[in-house]
Amino acid sequence: MSEASHRAEKPPPPNWILQHPAYLQMKSLEVEDSEQLHAAFLVYMDLTEVRQWKEVSCVKSPELQMVLLEAREKEEAPVQTILPLPVHRSLSHKSIRHVLDRGFPMLLCAVAADSTLVYQRMTDGLVTPDPPVGPFQDLGRRQHRKRRQKH
Repeated sequence: MSEASHRAEKPPPPNWILQHPAYLQMKSLEVEDSEQLHAAFLVYMDLTEVRQWKEVSCVKSPELQMVLLEAREKEEAPVQTILPLPVHRSLSHKSIRHVLDRGFPMLLCAVAADSTLVYQRMTDGLVTPDPPVGPFQDLGRRQHRKRRQKH
């Protein structure tokens, strides 16, 4: 029997996501939005398998009817709340407020249809960003400072 025909006889592998313990736990939270549940699972896998975050767990937000994740970036780091959201969904200010009021730092993770994940830190107020990086950074200001120092 050729290798190609032997491969054709094997049944397709079961959908491993549906059998994963974390997925089953998320499903037991009884959130009706299956797309958000799938997004939460993808973010869970990214945090645990790729980014190696610690103590990743799932909780239900009854107000939002969504699965949230709680995790630590590394040992002894503060717990953060992660809100997995399919990219085509929107959030109201009230929804964001529900998550921020949990008291943990919050990450919003937009999940695209192709499983691309984009994380954004969310805060209650304005945050000063890190300065831009690159060869263009502060060049004009440095030259101006040098001219002032010469005078």
